[in-house]
Amino acid sequence: MMLIEETTVPDGTLPVEDFKAHLRLGTGFGQDTAQDEVLAGFLRAAIGAVEARTGKVLITRSFGWSLSSWRNHDAQGLPLAPVMAINGVTIVARDGSETIAPSETYWLERDSQRPRLRATGSSLPAIPENGSVTIRFEAGFGPVWEVVPPDLRQAVMLLAAHYYEYRNETSLSDGCMPFGVTSLIERYRIMRIGAGGLR
Repeated sequence: MMLIEETTVPDGTLPVEDFKAHLRLGTGFGQDTAQDEVLAGFLRAAIGAVEARTGKVLITRSFGWSLSSWRNHDAQGLPLAPVMAINGVTIVARDGSETIAPSETYWLERDSQRPRLRATGSSLPAIPENGSVTIRFEAGFGPVWEVVPPDLRQAVMLLAAHYYEYRNETSLSDGCMPFGVTSLIERYRIMRIGAGGLR
């Protein structure tokens, strides 16, 4: 399986001014935008970390997900949520030739935790031996920061502030995440039971 983020969060969508207010940075000194690029970097890192822990995409982006077989013949769980639309399903043969699956052969089952690609009929389009399928989809709460749930917005601010405060610290572990952040994102995490993958 391979998940590719095909678009990124636009710079103008990042809540840099809100982050400045959160950090209580001074304003009115003629260089208010001097740190914008640095602050945007911390915000991107925090958004990425929260998304990785929760499986939820905060700002809407396009993704491509390739896999070699369907988990079930009539449905396939998607790796992220919430999914807004399926942009296309492409069947790739062993020789690399591609076939676009007709959109009427599948549909999106929306779910806040486990969205699924479902077959319209008895089964999803067949994947050839040694071939693969690529599902392209749009995922995210919306195109602007304001539509992200408040607790996730607060988690991003807290985590970005943590990164900012400890930006010169090299002894912190790579997976370090403050308790306040983990408690805010806990209810968004998917509970997986058993050895299976996405159902």
